[in-house]
Amino acid sequence: MRILTTHVGSLPRPHELLDLMKAKVAGLPYDKGKYEARVAAAVADCVRRQAECGIDIVADGEQSKPGFFIYVTERLAGFEPRPGRKVPFFDAERAAFPEYYKEYFARAMLGGAVAPVVPMVCTGPVSYRGEEALRRDIDTLKAAISGTKSAAFMPAVAPSGAGSNEYYASEEEFFFAVADAMRQEYRAIVDAGLLLQIDDPFLSDLFSDPALDGAQRRRRAQIHVDAINHGLRGIPAEKVRFHTCYGINEGPRVHDASLKDVAQYMLRINAGAYSFEAANARHEHEYHLWETLKLPEGRTLIPGVITHASNIVEHPELVAERIARFARLVGRDNVIAGADCGFSSQATYRPEVHPTVMWAKFRAMAEGARLATKQLWS
Repeated sequence: MRILTTHVGSLPRPHELLDLMKAKVAGLPYDKGKYEARVAAAVADCVRRQAECGIDIVADGEQSKPGFFIYVTERLAGFEPRPGRKVPFFDAERAAFPEYYKEYFARAMLGGAVAPVVPMVCTGPVSYRGEEALRRDIDTLKAAISGTKSAAFMPAVAPSGAGSNEYYASEEEFFFAVADAMRQEYRAIVDAGLLLQIDDPFLSDLFSDPALDGAQRRRRAQIHVDAINHGLRGIPAEKVRFHTCYGINEGPRVHDASLKDVAQYMLRINAGAYSFEAANARHEHEYHLWETLKLPEGRTLIPGVITHASNIVEHPELVAERIARFARLVGRDNVIAGADCGFSSQATYRPEVHPTVMWAKFRAMAEGARLATKQLWS
């Protein structure tokens, strides 16, 4: 027995792939065969490097995905872009630190992205149309792990991540319609023998949204849970992991929600494992929550023990200490070491954590997991 390692999913894309992806997204001429071959090569390379760094449960790095918004248009029908609409990025944070975030968005998160962030609006019945893209992603990842001992997961967006609604009578009806459509993707990932990761940073966002009062936050959080569980019906919980985070990388983070507000809803989701931020300086203390909050039987925590918000490489002894805190509270068999969030949620030429640093972080996490294993099974 030992502490396993994983991460959240998105990893930096090679510049050669970004060049092709940028042309594809912009509707410019591009060589489709060359693009698909470059995606396959990028997936194979990043899976190999994950394994070499000591990551036990790997992913495709989301190499084929330009980002959440374009991913939605590729996979779901019933949406249209609204270029002029404001994107609700971290409103409370931006209001508190306007000068910082003006520079931040231009320099980092959006400055080098291959595609602009354009909000998607539901204007008709939602249906799934991503069969071909999903099949390619699954086949590419399975080819990359073929002949290895690596387990693999594939992220898919939660119903709340599809966009906003102008068609359905209520937010609840909209989320359930998206869940019905996305269930096809969820089911296909599991049927392919991969672990399914539901990505829902929007659950945590609810609890820091200044436009919502407490009752509205709780009601919407329960809709998130119910819609996800609706999409997961019939899928064994042990095949599912759930990830939530605060949706931003390097920033003051003073308006992040507390884990105690989010965790009670997170644990209602029919998943076998729960991934969340625990390594950055705004949240590291929150492991104390598990002194009183009981982890359901048969469930696993994937706390972040390295952060996506800093180019400092965590010391393996600190990683081991972080792992041990959780293991002593919920049981050593119920902890997998993970990262706070993905390292390139948007395909960008300017990832905040440099790729060479990211791989060093992965190696530090693996070494920390080995140290923690020795301590916990001594």
